[in-house]
Amino acid sequence: MVKKILITGGAGFLGYHIAKELLGHNVEVILYDAFLNYIPPLESSYATYLKYRLNDLKNKTCLIRGDIRNRGCLAKALKETSPDLVIHLAAIPIHKASNQFSEEAIQINLNGTVTILECLRQAPSVKRLIFTSSSFIYGDFDYEPADENHPSRPIDIYGGTKLSGEILTTAFGKKFGMEYTIIRPSAVYGPTDANRRVTQILINAALSGEPLTLHDGGKERIDFTYVKDTAHGFVLAALSDNAKNETFNITRGEGKSIKEFAETIKKRIPGLSIQIKPSDERRPKRGALDNTKAKKILGYEPVYDIEKGINEYIDFILENGFNKDLL
Repeated sequence: MVKKILITGGAGFLGYHIAKELLGHNVEVILYDAFLNYIPPLESSYATYLKYRLNDLKNKTCLIRGDIRNRGCLAKALKETSPDLVIHLAAIPIHKASNQFSEEAIQINLNGTVTILECLRQAPSVKRLIFTSSSFIYGDFDYEPADENHPSRPIDIYGGTKLSGEILTTAFGKKFGMEYTIIRPSAVYGPTDANRRVTQILINAALSGEPLTLHDGGKERIDFTYVKDTAHGFVLAALSDNAKNETFNITRGEGKSIKEFAETIKKRIPGLSIQIKPSDERRPKRGALDNTKAKKILGYEPVYDIEKGINEYIDFILENGFNKDLL
């Protein structure tokens, strides 16, 4: 039985929501985080949301400041806390920043993962590693919904580092008998996101009364997944023996365009205008991911469509007063 879990990047957006759900399962949670932020300070709400997360988890979790690139620090944390399982979230969490800071992306996303794998070889308490990958490892979709067997052909640094992490996680597992689970999320959005993803940008603009900017008309289709659904999938995988040495798409399972996302926001906040701009970068041509495997093996059932997710997200911002100083 899993009683204690260490989460790298645990004070971050997704780590916070996973920790919240794990606490409801009477699991002891250790948050291991370097508190790094790659959004320019004048555009970032990172400090505001970090304070909210840590206040909410205060006295409920153990918080350790540490960088996954620091082997000594990580090994010390594993030895002192003796977790049963590690959920590895720590990474530059957005593809645009990984492409912009490619050297750091390789150091953190890839080399940091190697450091964790090496440390786990010397951590007898840890029975399994959950590695957080991404739908970006698929590159341009050949078909959809894209299942876990879809060809992996990433087209950017972020996808490349995530696929490399998958390969090394699997290789270490086979070579050294280490159990692992690989999870591929997609377009996660929701409360306390401070990474300037398109979903956060659109909702912040809407609450500020500004036009919703759609690049290339918002035609890009993505499998938007509300953070509580994503976190629930991680928790199911962490607590299930059936997840050992398996790979899962943990997503909503529907491909929606960015324009559809914006139009859903307009239903909640009428009177908003939309402005069209040229595409700002080349992204993979994506759509829906197939989450059938997670449903069958883990009992995963996402409950948030974009309308329910957007409404809850906006309610959170308004109820907590974060709309007063949106960036």
